Amino acid sequence: MGEQDPFLLRGPVGKAPASLNILILGGTGFTGPEQVEYALARGHRVTLFNRNKTRPGFFRGKVAEELVGDLNNDTSALKGRSFDVVLDNPTTFPAWVRNAAKYLSGNVKHYIFQSTTSVYSDQSIIGLDENSPVAQLPADVDPYTLDPQHASRYYGALKVKAEQEVAKQYAGIWTVVRPCLIVGPLDRTDRFTYWPARIDAGGEILAPDKPDDPCQFIDVRDLAEFSVRLAEARAFGTYNVIGPEKPLTIAEMLYGVKAVSATPGRFTWVPWEFLQEQKLRPWRDIPVWQPPYGRTAGYQRRSAAKAIAAGLTFRSLADTAKTTLDWHRTRPQAEQEATLRGAVNGLDMKREAEVLAAWHAKAKNG
Repeated sequence: MGEQDPFLLRGPVGKAPASLNILILGGTGFTGPEQVEYALARGHRVTLFNRNKTRPGFFRGKVAEELVGDLNNDTSALKGRSFDVVLDNPTTFPAWVRNAAKYLSGNVKHYIFQSTTSVYSDQSIIGLDENSPVAQLPADVDPYTLDPQHASRYYGALKVKAEQEVAKQYAGIWTVVRPCLIVGPLDRTDRFTYWPARIDAGGEILAPDKPDDPCQFIDVRDLAEFSVRLAEARAFGTYNVIGPEKPLTIAEMLYGVKAVSATPGRFTWVPWEFLQEQKLRPWRDIPVWQPPYGRTAGYQRRSAAKAIAAGLTFRSLADTAKTTLDWHRTRPQAEQEATLRGAVNGLDMKREAEVLAAWHAKAKNG
């Protein structure tokens, strides 16, 4: 069975009060497929616009149309089209917003842009909300001519510029959603998937720093459904889309993931100071986790109060963990092995064993 069937199909979903004509920019990556399935289940008409390179034909026969183009240099397929709502998932550069607006501005009633909580300039602040200061590009960097290879360096600031371009092109009819770490099935970045995969492999598992360190993430299905419901409600403005609803510690997350695997395993908590000595990197080598002090003190303690008041709902950790693990087990064997090598994100199991051995030796010797 393909990944679409078991990991995108939902139980009964009530129909929306009115059917919307929705354009999804992208639609076949990570968030997009979840939006498509939920929007269709709610009774909406869905059109996709993308390069037809990621999962081509993934929704053939289900969506109304699949338009082919490129936000970077060819949006002509959008000419003469009109939509009730646009869901813009892939855009990083403001030029992409402008290129699409060449044909969409004046022809859509609502534009919903997926940004990121990485827009905030000071991640040491606890309780960052939608009004917190955002990152700025250096004065000598032009976001409209910047070489795409430098996108990761200025990611947050570029998203800010894209948000500003959205507000300019779609004045009064825009919504910005700022998700934190997006997790769940179909995520090949392994930024969360690493943990279900690693825990399911069993044995001694390196756990970061202290059990009560905070962590935040949002299930991709919760993000997708919230985006569609914002469209149905014509809710404008900016929303931090962050989960879970109540504070969660890294220990609660790890043991929650462990609960969905039958493989025996145990966690060994290793202080951040020692992990630094071993040159391990938060987020990259140790997914999800960031040091809860210093410049990242607020990274896992941002506020989603506004989105919750607007109807953001959350799946259980057990649901997220089990569905992610079930999906991971369907990946090609080479991808599963790459996850345990930390090929994309996460820690190679051999390196993990070395660090654990070094930690035990240090603890033994005092």
